[in-house]
Amino acid sequence: MRLTPVLALSATLFAAVPAMGQANPNTASADTISRPATTTKSEAKPATPDSSAAAATTVASLVPKTVIQHIHPIDQRGINTFEAPKSDATPFTGFQLGWGAAFTQQFQGLSHETGAAPKIDPITKVDANQLMSIGNGFNNATANLYLNAQIAPGIRVALTSYLSSRHHNETWVKDGFLLIDGSPIKVKALETMMDYVSLKLGHFEINYGDSHFRRTDNGNAMHNAFVGNLILDPFTTEVGGEAYLRGKGLLGMVGITGGEIRGQVSAPAKRSPAFYGKVGVDRQLTPNLRTRLTGSLFSQTRSANQTLFAGDRAGSRYYLVVENTAATEAAQKMSGMFDPAFGSAVHSYQINPFVKYRGLEFFGVAEQASGAQTTETGKRSFDQYAGDVIYRFLKNEKAYVGARYNTVEGRFKGYTSDASAERAALAGGWFITPILLMKGEWVKQTYSNFPITDIRHGAKFDGFMLEGVVAF
Repeated sequence: MRLTPVLALSATLFAAVPAMGQANPNTASADTISRPATTTKSEAKPATPDSSAAAATTVASLVPKTVIQHIHPIDQRGINTFEAPKSDATPFTGFQLGWGAAFTQQFQGLSHETGAAPKIDPITKVDANQLMSIGNGFNNATANLYLNAQIAPGIRVALTSYLSSRHHNETWVKDGFLLIDGSPIKVKALETMMDYVSLKLGHFEINYGDSHFRRTDNGNAMHNAFVGNLILDPFTTEVGGEAYLRGKGLLGMVGITGGEIRGQVSAPAKRSPAFYGKVGVDRQLTPNLRTRLTGSLFSQTRSANQTLFAGDRAGSRYYLVVENTAATEAAQKMSGMFDPAFGSAVHSYQINPFVKYRGLEFFGVAEQASGAQTTETGKRSFDQYAGDVIYRFLKNEKAYVGARYNTVEGRFKGYTSDASAERAALAGGWFITPILLMKGEWVKQTYSNFPITDIRHGAKFDGFMLEGVVAF
């Protein structure tokens, strides 16, 4: 017996719960999203001259208190904050340790089809282009664990672990880094400089483009108004450093890393550093109007394992779509996405406009990337365009509806012509509290110009996704 979407969404939320900054200028401030405190009958006390007035103003916060400086909130307060904030009202009161977690559960109702010709293995007699049979059901829950330590004024250490993901069921560390927004030495010149400069050092999610701030990061789907990420997903973690210069709404950043998802000292002839940067402007022009425009560049001449577009070790939200009967959730983690397989050289840029007027916001992606593997003599390229239109409404923007269009076209290794994919999605969500979100999405994706021997030839998938998210 099939669950209806309404029953499935309710079950999704109940499953997500036990699996256990900077304020957005268009939502409530960091620690004020609250409701009046309640007292049980057994806790009631006799009134005193001041108790009535105190009770009238006492509130119980619905969000964790912010004790770490320059932190990007992982709950609703972190929507549209992009980089970790430079200005910060959180006082330094000594060493602080902050814990957080995020859990996500989906109910998937997708179907798929393909127009590919049969591709029979001569030995096993198995058709590699026969689609796996998929139906409605729950995906495994995913979870993140966050640890932040305030070790000095303006200086913190961050560690993120994936407790469970589609690609890795076991716990493993996503990233860990040092963020410096204050001078460790009491020198006036350094203190003045650090009013504008930020340094990030360690193994971290690189700041290429703005789309990675609005994507689902394994167990945390709070900042993604949709369920899926982009078809071409520029997200990876690398070892290195970033230097920021910010002031009066202007942003400049340069970064250098080892260019791979993990540190390596072997085969130096196959490796070179990766260089990248970002410039932009982000200003609140009026109380109701915010605009942001950034441009990012990334360049690496050679690598043994470049993963700018394949660094999401968590995996796609669309499980087993357009995959064959031999597929597994872990091995085919990028279902519905494109991996251009730029294993060595890669050069790319991304431009991102963002406009928010009252509850209406637009976010865009224009991206071009080229690269190759070591065995290729020429470079291949991919172009991506995407646009999100979101309308947030009710008090503290507790609800939203949105639409997304995303298209990617490029040349895969070994192909003589470009292939493409096109996705349309409609979504809606409700923040039951600032740390509890339920959302749904209808999605349709089609594939074009793939060879008839490729399982993606004439393929498509469509249907609905329901998702419950808890993050605190």
